[in-house]
Amino acid sequence: MNTESAIQHIHRDDEASKLGMWLFIFTELLLFAGLFIVYSVYRYQNAVAFSLAAEQLSVTVGTINTVILLISSATIAMATSAIRLKNKKFTIILLGITLAMAVIFMVNKYFEWMGKFEHGLFPSSDILKSMGNGDTLFYGLYFFMTGLHALHILVGIVLITIVLVRVNNNSLNDDNPVLLDNSGLYWHLVDLIWIFLFPLFYLIT
Repeated sequence: MNTESAIQHIHRDDEASKLGMWLFIFTELLLFAGLFIVYSVYRYQNAVAFSLAAEQLSVTVGTINTVILLISSATIAMATSAIRLKNKKFTIILLGITLAMAVIFMVNKYFEWMGKFEHGLFPSSDILKSMGNGDTLFYGLYFFMTGLHALHILVGIVLITIVLVRVNNNSLNDDNPVLLDNSGLYWHLVDLIWIFLFPLFYLIT
């Protein structure tokens, strides 16, 4: 058993793992930066339509989701510290809170999207087409960009669940916390992207 652990330790490259995560985060930031530029260009060309369309979004729901993600970022950051303090129970609690916040975010987003579908405010709908090109562009970008962000949330949920299971069965501890560290970095990326999406779609009218 000791020989097995030693072999795993020798072949584990924590620095390379963290570097790989930072490179991944950089590519994701480039992707969303490109989308933000596209949004800015279309908004400049359709300023009035974008402002009117944005008024149909709930600032309250957007604010609640922002608070939820900020809390989840804090809890996963605290979890990375707790694991180093050998506090397994507290680490599990913090990861559980992070997962709960992520699920609540997705539930809120689901009801928000369904509300738009019920009112015919979705790409290719007859109601949206009748409202003009600006509204179509706004909601097209809204569903694509927030949908892409929601996909990242789902990936994060899977990743944090794996971390939670591994902490619980002691295969992830203070001696090898890199997976938790990388999960935390990824989750902070998800939070950062939303910090930009929230004002772009909900606040700038």
